[in-house]
Amino acid sequence: MAILYELHPNNPQQRSIEQIVAALKKGAVMLYPTDTVYAIGCDLSVKSGIEKVRRIKQMSNDKPLTFLCSSLSNISQYATVSDRAYRIMKHLIPGPYTFLLPASKQVPKLVMSPKRKTTGIRVPDNVLCQELLKTLGNPVVSTSAHLSDEDGEYPTMNVDKAYLFDTLENQVDIIVDNQIDPGFKVSTILDFTSDEPEVVRQGLGWQEVENWLNIVH
Repeated sequence: MAILYELHPNNPQQRSIEQIVAALKKGAVMLYPTDTVYAIGCDLSVKSGIEKVRRIKQMSNDKPLTFLCSSLSNISQYATVSDRAYRIMKHLIPGPYTFLLPASKQVPKLVMSPKRKTTGIRVPDNVLCQELLKTLGNPVVSTSAHLSDEDGEYPTMNVDKAYLFDTLENQVDIIVDNQIDPGFKVSTILDFTSDEPEVVRQGLGWQEVENWLNIVH
């Protein structure tokens, strides 16, 4: 059964953050809140953690995993960012956006898209996520905690937190509760892997993306 950490939403207890980070470095997988939905994640640098995330989500190795970075400069360590992408991203970060970018050699093969050699990266507007990233010193894998049923539907997409915790408490090692009800709206996905940026999915904040795509040429 997972260890539950109840943290203050605006000032998470540093001792608990350090305990969570210590576990992540050993391969632990956590259920945690982001600025969009609750996510399942681990330390990007720990292979066993990534493999466990894939087992929980029943994801094959050819399905890429998104991860969280702390800042735009942090993103540049893990992806190639064009001048145009940089100008747009700096206005959107932090926020509910996933950026598809050409992956650098720093990105584990187990995370990136194997055919396209691309990766999905987010910079969350969330105090807890930022504290975890700062203390860990590595990006954190972030894949939606919503599990599909036998029909491929997502019954946990718009549910209360207790149901989500009950569903996953025997599959993850850590559950983080920041005393805020989980969101159920996904991030907007913006593809920067070709010359023309493209909105792949309209989620939270997509109109803001459209505005900046029109402004920055």
